[in-house]
Amino acid sequence: MSVVDDTERPTRLKTLSRKGPRPTTGLFRAFWRWHFYASVVVVPVLLVLAVTGLVYLFRFQIEPFVNADLMRVEHAQGQLSQPLQTQLEAVESALPGATLVSVTEPTGPDDSTRFTIETAEGLTRDVFVDPYTVRVLGSLDPDSTISGTAVRLHADLMAGRVGDVVMELGACWAIVMAVTGYYLLVRGRRARRRQREAGAPGARLRTTHARTGAFVGAGLLLLVVSGLPWTGVWGEQVQRLATDRGSSIWAQDPGALSDPTSTLDESLPHSHAVPWAQGRSPVPQSNPRQKGDEVSVANLDTAVEVADRAGLAHPFTVALPSGDPGVYSVIGYAFTDPGLERTLHVDRFGGQVVSAYGYDDYPALAKVVAQGIAVHEGRRFGAVNLWLTTFFCLAVIVACVTGPVMWWRRRPRGAGAVGAPRGRMPLAGSPLLAVLVVGLALLLPVFGASLVVILLLDRFVIRRIPRLRHAFTVADR
Repeated sequence: MSVVDDTERPTRLKTLSRKGPRPTTGLFRAFWRWHFYASVVVVPVLLVLAVTGLVYLFRFQIEPFVNADLMRVEHAQGQLSQPLQTQLEAVESALPGATLVSVTEPTGPDDSTRFTIETAEGLTRDVFVDPYTVRVLGSLDPDSTISGTAVRLHADLMAGRVGDVVMELGACWAIVMAVTGYYLLVRGRRARRRQREAGAPGARLRTTHARTGAFVGAGLLLLVVSGLPWTGVWGEQVQRLATDRGSSIWAQDPGALSDPTSTLDESLPHSHAVPWAQGRSPVPQSNPRQKGDEVSVANLDTAVEVADRAGLAHPFTVALPSGDPGVYSVIGYAFTDPGLERTLHVDRFGGQVVSAYGYDDYPALAKVVAQGIAVHEGRRFGAVNLWLTTFFCLAVIVACVTGPVMWWRRRPRGAGAVGAPRGRMPLAGSPLLAVLVVGLALLLPVFGASLVVILLLDRFVIRRIPRLRHAFTVADR
């Protein structure tokens, strides 16, 4: 019979205790498990959003470099640009049968003028004109450019309604991942420090992930909240509730409610020149005079002159009139400050302002959304906003890579399990936590629906099939 020395007993007991089953109760392991499962949904979505967001942030550098033959022109000192109406007529001559939709002024002396057209086949093209020589330089499909592709992926994965729901689902679960991540960051700081001091494998990677997540989490919450108005489910629901209470997340120009109306969003397909809050604002009509009346017929340059006198900021984007009842809708430049957003609708016959509408006229909710969108796109606070958003996108990519690498290193090999942390959310014993979860589910319907599906699968499928119980490391209690 062997005898165990008393001096060795504590060490041995400690060693034996580590081999037993790990606890499954408590918030730490429960949050760790939900952080893990949220990442399965969120990581692919966030990677797409971060990469495409980076492209979108630097679109004004990328596109002129890639398409310099179309977007850049030679400019001699003192050389004057030709009237926009002359340039418009050059496009009409070069592309007979096309419908001209809008024109955007050059942003600098070395930039071309951009006309958006709709071809006879119903396709949208951007046509570029040298403003000095009035030479049509060529055209391209705005959806096929690098930034155009990035925007389409960023919006809905180029999968329409299904893609939009997937992106919204990822955004909602990103909130769960951020909240649980902060809990793990605070509660696990001592364990991470001990692991680093002991030189444990993966300790540095775990610390890198935690520190990156500390920065990413706050920005993630900000960008998710500011991006939700774009979503098809949450955005539509909030707009419906706001409308019922006399407000709106979009602006509705009261001077443009003539019938029939189109919207600025329809007038400028594939364009980001329209202030987001005015994207669904109706457009008024011009007032055609009776035959025989002497009245000047305004042209594109007239509309620009009227807007210039009204104090709108250059470069302008002008939505061109569609048919006799149409108006010139001149949109002032307000890229860095939504507070400067202003649009003038100019009568195409007399040249008078039919309606003027801008940020000061927005409902309170629309003002908040407009500011949030500007921050989301990295343009509200100039270079600071741009570089912080850039750094944030890079940090998201780092977090999305280090998280799966950590799982890959700690996954059970040959065990037929996914390696999910073992733990159950103690909702029954934590009323406040239960209220928070239910509240989040009600606030974010897509998240709520997915949560119900997951809980039903866990209760009636995974827990009743032994192989699935083992694969998903289901806690017994």
